[in-house]
Amino acid sequence: MTGDSFDSQVGKLAALIVNSNKIVVFTGAGISTESGIPDFRSPGGIWSKYDPNLFTIQHFLNNDDARKLLWRVLSDDEFIPRNVEPNAAHNAVAELEELGRLDCVITQNVDYLHEEGGSNPDRVFHLHGTMGRAKCIKCETLYPMDEVRQWIEQGVDVPICKECNGLLKPDAVFFGENLPEYELSESQRRAQSCDLCIVIGSSLVVYPAALMPRYAVQSGAKLAIINRDRTDLDSYAEVCIHESAGQTMSRVMELVRKKL
Repeated sequence: MTGDSFDSQVGKLAALIVNSNKIVVFTGAGISTESGIPDFRSPGGIWSKYDPNLFTIQHFLNNDDARKLLWRVLSDDEFIPRNVEPNAAHNAVAELEELGRLDCVITQNVDYLHEEGGSNPDRVFHLHGTMGRAKCIKCETLYPMDEVRQWIEQGVDVPICKECNGLLKPDAVFFGENLPEYELSESQRRAQSCDLCIVIGSSLVVYPAALMPRYAVQSGAKLAIINRDRTDLDSYAEVCIHESAGQTMSRVMELVRKKL
């Protein structure tokens, strides 16, 4: 993308934001890779190193050796590195909320970088769950993942709930699991009632999460897409910017501040 076309598209997005009152931001792996969190599907990503079949809920529930292996893998820094920090794109999304323009963030990511970047946790909907905590599959008690990692580093093979002795599982959605019902229904409702949907860092190929921007467009909202690669929804978008999320959103918010 040339400098002129980049500036033109950034200007259009800034104008859309200024003229919108109920923005939904939909994010995927591309916003978090800029913070050092690895992608799953890209060449060299997680699924090129590990068999996705390892991460099925059936495998986890029915095989003790699989649980041990899975916890060893998931507690390693390769999945969600410790000490990663939100980047300029996360901060820009939080600024949209401060300006009163943001309705919510709908994310496919299993990190907490939106919240750490300043977004209100009540306005962030994790469609694929989160690796920031573990959950007992029996009594649903939640544990911070940092605490569970410490247990594993101290020699625990499979973490057990302190309340009921049930199995703990990362609170991310495994293959074969349904998406969390409340997050899914609330995300759909908000997507269908927004006036602008901004997609940041998603290839829009993972369903049903990728339906959310489609719901927005079908309900009359304008669509903007910031993603390094093209998506199937590019032709529906008022703005398409195939550049990095952090660089783009920083420039967009500079213009938004000048216009408000």
